[in-house]
Amino acid sequence: MADLMKGKRGLVMGVANERSIAWGIASAMAAEGADLAFSYQGEAFGKRVEPLAASVGSDFLVDVDVMNEASMDACFATLRDRWGTIDFLVHAIAFSDKTELTGRFINTSLANFSNSLAISCYSFIDVSRRAAELMPTGGTLLTLTFQGSNRVTPNYNVMGVAKAALESATRYLANDLGPQGIRVNAISPGPMKTLAGAAIGGARATFRHTEANAPLRCNATLEAVGGTAVWLASDYGAMTTGEVVRVDGGYHVLGMPQAENL
Repeated sequence: MADLMKGKRGLVMGVANERSIAWGIASAMAAEGADLAFSYQGEAFGKRVEPLAASVGSDFLVDVDVMNEASMDACFATLRDRWGTIDFLVHAIAFSDKTELTGRFINTSLANFSNSLAISCYSFIDVSRRAAELMPTGGTLLTLTFQGSNRVTPNYNVMGVAKAALESATRYLANDLGPQGIRVNAISPGPMKTLAGAAIGGARATFRHTEANAPLRCNATLEAVGGTAVWLASDYGAMTTGEVVRVDGGYHVLGMPQAENL
């Protein structure tokens, strides 16, 4: 390893287990020398995250609910008290009622629409504002999106709209925070075998389809997504901001399946 993240410290939000995309990012950053803090929500997730954090030498865990102002205040106060400043933040948080990720998008309820957009998009804006205060000399903010943001994807429904909003927010945040030397980017992996991905109907069929048709004939791996995050958060990513970086084996370039799969 090249110690690309040596001397950098940051918060990773959204690790659920060892197959989480957020964990792929965290482990890659730790391998490159980063010091990590982890957030989780609730005791059950805390028990899952603690041994993972320990495996990369971190004992810095914070229980936080991104929809609770007091909880968010406490989280970033804890970061400030322990470290003073941070260099990066990884936002891997999204949610929707899975019962509304089937059927027709037109039947989305107002309650779930509002909740999905608040958790999946607004939370990134909120944590970015707070994290920016701890980045006096610049830094990196990363979030995770999916191709359902700009192409209709079966069983994705309101999450596609939420991810479209998240990508737009990424661009606006990049513009706002650029003068402070803070870069803001989104990573868009293709389908992956994660806890969140399993909540999407037809996940296995989608995974097989993209693997069979992507130009590289493979889906994204945790290592590939983690390496992309390292690049964006390291000094090599110094001139990249406002981007949605796709890590999907090239699937996003296709207009139709490969000829043999038509």
